[in-house]
Amino acid sequence: MSADRADFNGFYAANVGPITAQIRAYVGDLAEAEDLVAEAFCRALARWGAISAYDNPATWVRRVAWNLATSRLRRAAVVRRFLRRQRPATADGPGPERLDLEQALSELNERHRKAVILRYMAGMTSAEIAEQEGVAEATVRSWLTRGKAALAERLRIADFEEQR
Repeated sequence: MSADRADFNGFYAANVGPITAQIRAYVGDLAEAEDLVAEAFCRALARWGAISAYDNPATWVRRVAWNLATSRLRRAAVVRRFLRRQRPATADGPGPERLDLEQALSELNERHRKAVILRYMAGMTSAEIAEQEGVAEATVRSWLTRGKAALAERLRIADFEEQR
């Protein structure tokens, strides 16, 4: 191990804990703070020749981590504001029919489920699905037929059990 690398390792060991604690207090989340501090130390390692000559290299790492945290918090605030504007004023949760459908879909074979979703939710044609999946159109039609039959059976069973 080179002297520079050993010097950086000692610097890292002495400073990662306190800097992480400071950034955690700023962002309010340990995992996020650890990510930000790790990024700051990676940047320091890439420039260690110059940074090691500073009076206090920890100040540089702390500033980088703090700037990264500030940028991330600002982006998160922009996203939150955007999402608040996009939400409908009131949104009802899914009804029992939707939950039954989602449960029934989750029980289908993966190819059948994907074909049914692409056809009936995404509005794609059999030819478009075939092209996307790299299979023959007849294969897609088979998947749709089998998927619809399995879906109908699962939904019928649920209806029958509810009527008992």
